[in-house]
Amino acid sequence: MSVLRSIRKVALTGAVAAALTLPTLVSAQDATPMPYSPGTDLGSLSGKISADGSSTVFPIMEALAEEFGKKASGVDITVDFSGTGGGFKRFCTGETDISDASRPIKDEEAATCAQNGVSYYTFEIAYDGIAVVVNPENDWVTCLTVDQLNKMWAKDSTVKKWSDIDPSWPSEDISLYGPGTDSGTYDYFTEQINGEQGVSREDYTPSEDDNVLVEGVAGDKNALGFFGLAYYEQNKDRLKLLEVDGGNGCIAPSAETVQNLTYTPLSRPLFLYVSAESLKRPEVQEFMRFSVADANVYTEEVGYVDSPLKVYTDDQAKLEAAIAGSAQPDGPAAAGTPTS
Repeated sequence: MSVLRSIRKVALTGAVAAALTLPTLVSAQDATPMPYSPGTDLGSLSGKISADGSSTVFPIMEALAEEFGKKASGVDITVDFSGTGGGFKRFCTGETDISDASRPIKDEEAATCAQNGVSYYTFEIAYDGIAVVVNPENDWVTCLTVDQLNKMWAKDSTVKKWSDIDPSWPSEDISLYGPGTDSGTYDYFTEQINGEQGVSREDYTPSEDDNVLVEGVAGDKNALGFFGLAYYEQNKDRLKLLEVDGGNGCIAPSAETVQNLTYTPLSRPLFLYVSAESLKRPEVQEFMRFSVADANVYTEEVGYVDSPLKVYTDDQAKLEAAIAGSAQPDGPAAAGTPTS
């Protein structure tokens, strides 16, 4: 399901996608992003920019668009969240300018981009942890191992009741809530927990809107769900956060454990992908410049974790090279243009 949010007139500037692999964590003292400096008169910009993709990344995109709107008012931005997979479907047919994602683009999605002559640059904007949550009235579980999560969510799972996981737990049916199959969060969770991306039991309540999942778990004593940590932070008074044991003991997701990857295996980077063709337009260039420079300011405000500062400085250099035409796209180039 795609939920469209049209944000008031704004001019796009830069915090789009990300590197396709996890960066090496570095000290914050190693680099500092340059403050946003417009490359043109923001008041002269006009046009429309469209973005779609991950519901997890949506709050960051919304915050960046709204803040940039205070600087420039001549550009309309529409931000949609149909899931990472749904966003790439539109992006790789040239329908959108920006695709935000909670996982790297898949080979088959990149192939679709190539078939349609859509090349792109990627930028990393934040880290996120996948929160596993239950209803606050649940007083029998505080931590789940990866094996227990797999027993719940595996494609061939026979788990129906809490007591099927631990005999000391209630003999009550578990109500499972999770993202839909177009969600990058679903892809990442299933790969890490079930060992194969996109493979899980089907008898759960899915939604591409994380707020629907929050409502479901908050309203059902026997519910368990998973979604981006930011949505737990926004609703912590209505949910109970579980720790996860990835092999080194029970760890709760937090800013520290997500960035240093000790909250394993459910910590991940978040990305923005921008079309190379769209990046030729001045309004997209300016939104990208703003976003890459200031992403670390707004990620914390909406409940996410900063990437290492060096990631942002490297992305600033990469963006300027892309705008100048001296950087090869990260993804399949348009016809007649060699790939990197």
